Amino acid sequence: MTKIETRRAEAPVLRDPGKIFPVSWDQFHRDSRALAWRLSGAGPFEAIVCITRGGLVPAAIVARELGIKVIETVCVSSYSGTSQGEPILLKDVAAEIVALGGGQGAGVLLVDDLVDTGKTAKVVRALVPRAHLATVYAKPMGRPLVDTFITEVSQDTWIYFPWDTGLAFQPPIREAGL
Repeated sequence: MTKIETRRAEAPVLRDPGKIFPVSWDQFHRDSRALAWRLSGAGPFEAIVCITRGGLVPAAIVARELGIKVIETVCVSSYSGTSQGEPILLKDVAAEIVALGGGQGAGVLLVDDLVDTGKTAKVVRALVPRAHLATVYAKPMGRPLVDTFITEVSQDTWIYFPWDTGLAFQPPIREAGL
């Protein structure tokens, strides 16, 4: 049975990112494949649990690259726009996935796009404590919770993922560049 959490998150704290890091579809695909390559020696993995929603795309790429056929989701909500509040578990990991590898998620690969403060990672790790957590991007506060990642960005960087953006004119840093 899936556990549904219906309470609302505490009032989110508005974040003013000091830097931005836009990521194109091509770059995200390359970085997700690089994650799969790094993970190829870390398994074997019997299943992937993608942390939704950001983990859906990299999990699909990693699953294809590593030939993993069992894909599950865990749903955690912690962001509202650019504000992050306390994480809320919306959907738990299926019991048969947690039971893999003798229980507690051994042989399970957790995949997310980013670990930021580590709050979501802590919630998911409590559900499958022996799983391997992999993210495409990591920030310093959450990095200690991740087993494998590709790119580290500073804590004050906001990553614009390709599903959040569209093509638009980018003004030069200085007006003289026009």
